[in-house]
Amino acid sequence: MLTLTRSVGESIRIGEDIEVYVVEVRGGTVRLGFKAPREVAIHREEVYRQIAEANALAAEVAADALGALAAFAPESEQASSKK
Repeated sequence: MLTLTRSVGESIRIGEDIEVYVVEVRGGTVRLGFKAPREVAIHREEVYRQIAEANALAAEVAADALGALAAFAPESEQASSKK
């Protein structure tokens, strides 16, 4: 991990397109500002974990759900999927 020291008003660059600013330091809290292209997602760590967890749950498919969907498949597709 790279560790840098910056003061309020100073920034760091990540690649050519991302700039991170130190906006404020108060007690044990640091406020950061970001300049990045719209297509770059920026999330707090706890929000990122929730998104990743929700995506993992959404990707899971229950076996009974697959069975229910198979009932709607045409006969020829059901036979070829059993091979």
